[in-house]
Amino acid sequence: MKKTDLLLVSGFLLLTSILSGCGYTTRSMIASKYRTIYIQPFVNKIDITNEAYSANKYRIYRPLLESDVTKKVINKYLFDGNLKPVKESKADLILKGEVTDFRKDPLRYDQSDNVAEYRINIAVNITLWDRATDTIVWQESGFTGDYSFFTSGSQATSEDAAVTKALDDLARRIVERTVEQW
Repeated sequence: MKKTDLLLVSGFLLLTSILSGCGYTTRSMIASKYRTIYIQPFVNKIDITNEAYSANKYRIYRPLLESDVTKKVINKYLFDGNLKPVKESKADLILKGEVTDFRKDPLRYDQSDNVAEYRINIAVNITLWDRATDTIVWQESGFTGDYSFFTSGSQATSEDAAVTKALDDLARRIVERTVEQW
C-alpha cells in the first residue's frame, strides 16, 4: 500500500470515529411526557423523644430542617431546568419526602481529644409519583446528603455553613436521581 493510500484510509477511519461518537449526551434521561413537578413540603419525621444511646448519640434536632430541605430542592429543580416546579394541580410528577435523620458525626480528633472534623448527614425518604396515573415512578429510603467540615485551622467552617452544604448536596442528589434515572 502506498503512503498516500495509507494516509487516506487513516484519515477516513479517524473522521468516521469522530463523527460516530460514543453516544454520550448531557440532556435529561427522564421521559419526555414529564415536564413539570410539584415538590410537596417535606415532613419532619425525626423522633426526638428517644433516650440517647450509643447508636443515636450524634442525632441532633435542627428546627425547620424540613422547610430548608423543601426550599433547597425547589431551588435545585429551578436551577437544573429539566423539570419546572409548579402547583400540584398542574404537575406531571409529584415529589413527596420526609426528613428521617440529621446527624453530626465526629470524624477526626486532634491531640487534645477535641473533635477536629465532623460530617453532617441529612437523610430523607422520597417518593416520585406520576400524577396522571397515580403510580410510583421510584422510591428511595434513607437517601442522604452529607458534608464534612473542620472545626479549627485554616479550613475551619461553621456548622451553619456545613449544614447548608449538606442541604445543597442532598438537593443535588434528589434532582439527579429524578432527571438522570440511572
